[in-house]
Amino acid sequence: MPGKSLPRRTLLKGAGTAIALPLLDSMIPAFTRAAVAKPPCRMAMLYVPNGIIMDQWMPLAPDGVSALPAQFPRVSAALEPFRDEIMMLGGLTQNGGRALGDGPGDHGRAGANYLTCVHPKKTNGRDLQTGISVDQVAARRLEGKTRFASIELGCEEGVQGGSCDNGYSCAYSNSISWRTPSSPMPAEIRPRAVFERLFGAVDRDPRAAKYEKSILDLVTADAQRLNAQLGGTDKRKLDEYLFSIRDLEKRIASAELSAKTAPPSIAAPSPGIPAEFSEHARIMFDLMTLAFQTDSTRVATVLLALEQSPRAYPEIGIPEAHHGLTHHQGDKDKIEKVTQINCFHAKQFAYLLEKLRSTPDGDGTLLDHSMITYGSGLSDGNAHDHANLPTVLAGRGCGTLTPGRYVRYPKETPMGNLFVAMLDRMGVPVESLGDSNGKLGYLSDL
Repeated sequence: MPGKSLPRRTLLKGAGTAIALPLLDSMIPAFTRAAVAKPPCRMAMLYVPNGIIMDQWMPLAPDGVSALPAQFPRVSAALEPFRDEIMMLGGLTQNGGRALGDGPGDHGRAGANYLTCVHPKKTNGRDLQTGISVDQVAARRLEGKTRFASIELGCEEGVQGGSCDNGYSCAYSNSISWRTPSSPMPAEIRPRAVFERLFGAVDRDPRAAKYEKSILDLVTADAQRLNAQLGGTDKRKLDEYLFSIRDLEKRIASAELSAKTAPPSIAAPSPGIPAEFSEHARIMFDLMTLAFQTDSTRVATVLLALEQSPRAYPEIGIPEAHHGLTHHQGDKDKIEKVTQINCFHAKQFAYLLEKLRSTPDGDGTLLDHSMITYGSGLSDGNAHDHANLPTVLAGRGCGTLTPGRYVRYPKETPMGNLFVAMLDRMGVPVESLGDSNGKLGYLSDL
């Protein structure tokens, strides 16, 4: 397109829908004129519950910066192919997850405290009180720059009312994102609902056995018109992008059908939810990737499972509930099963990292232009330990992070310090978040 350029906000339009596009080469001249040379930075926080078997996560190291081990332990082994794109962080603590005079309720506190860094009020009523989570701090400041200020995704359904943990509201256990100190942002677990939020809905005949009609059918004419204006590289990018949308659409439909025909030995999932955890998680990660790729949002949270999760994992041969197994009291068989669950979760995270690493974005990849945390609000689930939390920081944060290292901070370093540093890199500087007492260092060589 000599002498021409596409606006960054170009959409494929059809009856009742408009599909955002990824960054195409044809959009770069417009960016240059607008003095916006770099793709935006994105931020996502992934949460796994009930702690991790820590001696299979990462070996202890002295405080400071060191090289990652030559061989990762079992739980983090799935992340070894990404050693040049991740940082393993040790020593971070969420003091607000501890009792602090409130007695039992570590799981409820772990969920509510993880991204807010505020000790939640012990209540199962309407007087919820914690803090504003880091994702929502970013969402507020970035509002208007994207179609959605943030997206909240999950893979396990939870209720928001009643008591789930020793007098702590279920809202605390089942939400990691908080818009205000008393307003949780429940995760959406239905892939179809997320897909239609991003791309719009298609009228389908509910009597049909399969969904044959695609959202892309509505924008075919506009896509063909745009394709005729593009150069060879952008044509390939557009084709790959539209293929990924259609492929995801088919997988969602297939997962919905599989959920309806789950064998009697497997508890039937909620309507529209994939029967297998791995397929559910990967579809949600694909949706998040598309949201980042099209700059529909720059902020996301993913609640892979709930605190005190009753989920079993028959697909890896574990019929027992995850939470119950974590209270192993030294039982080797239970420890082995928890380790297998931890490994299974880490493999899903590795899938996301590969997806982001293989998605072009401007002068790099989506992983280059993102900051993705993965971790839990507990380290040792059996002991309900809120110190030395298992934490990964992946991506390069638009050049502001230097991955490929193991950083161990002094004991009791607040997790909030990490979130303050991440907000700063998102262009959302704050003085503090919850109980933070500074900005985490050693994340880059700058």
